[in-house]
Amino acid sequence: MTNATQEVEVTAKDLPLHCPTDAVALWCSHPRVFLDIGKSGKAMCPYCGTKYRLKAGEAVGHH
Repeated sequence: MTNATQEVEVTAKDLPLHCPTDAVALWCSHPRVFLDIGKSGKAMCPYCGTKYRLKAGEAVGHH
């Protein structure tokens, strides 16, 4: 399952970030993995290759 070209923009409300997101159908998903987007503002899922980036101007708070 490769999604290397897909990039998803997320907001602070989407944190903590995990892939697959709740919008992905259960039948086509992989095990849930939490992604750290706080340091660089971006992350990539090690399972499917989906790239996530924090929306410009969004701040990551402490959870």
